Amino acid sequence: MNRPGPVPTVLTYLWLGIAAVVLLFPVLLTVLGGFLPSNALLHQPPQLFDGDWTLENYRAAWRQPVVPLAPAFVNSLFVGLSVMLGHLITSCLAAYALVFMRSPLRRPIFWLFLATIMVPYESIVVPNALFIRSLGINDSRLSLILPFLATGFGVFMLRQAFAQFPRELREAAVIDGCGHLRFLVTILLPASRPALIGIAVWSFLQGWNMYFWPLIISSSNNSLNTLQTAVFALKDNEGGSPAVLLAGITITLVPTLLLVIFGQRWLVRGFTAGAVK
Repeated sequence: MNRPGPVPTVLTYLWLGIAAVVLLFPVLLTVLGGFLPSNALLHQPPQLFDGDWTLENYRAAWRQPVVPLAPAFVNSLFVGLSVMLGHLITSCLAAYALVFMRSPLRRPIFWLFLATIMVPYESIVVPNALFIRSLGINDSRLSLILPFLATGFGVFMLRQAFAQFPRELREAAVIDGCGHLRFLVTILLPASRPALIGIAVWSFLQGWNMYFWPLIISSSNNSLNTLQTAVFALKDNEGGSPAVLLAGITITLVPTLLLVIFGQRWLVRGFTAGAVK
């Protein structure tokens, strides 16, 4: 095998380094900006390493009384965990039925699940809002998660993963008297752990980063604000301080960054679980 010479290797790493700096600079500016006074940020260029570092911006963002971040953090955690559990339960049951239960409608139903992935999110916001209002739950936390407890993407991913399970083991389990639920819980799900963890991480990030829907739901009830909508309100509070706003954004980013950093391996393994036979 021909290995690249030293010059192409150096150029490759140089290009990757420049790309990394360009991509990570906004994150660095956000994180460091939360520790600096506003005048250091407004200076041209921003004095990221020469300013007086302080935690006051984080205290101001967390304690501001108009849209408190502590209840918003709880709401975001509730939405993320609920969406994750909803996706796992509904996707597991639907994917199992599509793979292991005989029905002439399995393929059309699977196509229907795939079709839901192609529907633009903006096109279903108004119907979802009208549906939530018709149920009379628009002032409860349930309104934040009800339209998002199932996903066609999760069904697709788990269906592909379940399809790789050996049919011989399924037939042996049936001969031993193993029913559908027992087979799913005790045999299939443990064998599909990478796909499940990948879907769990992806689903939690989808729920945690949700912005447009909580903004609509919480417009008449501040107690339903999530971190994303609460941080958006910071630009109109605390004197519009950019440093306080960046501190609030950093508080929102920390769980996401940690989950991506430590869950990236499982995301890759989960999304490639059904890629090959």
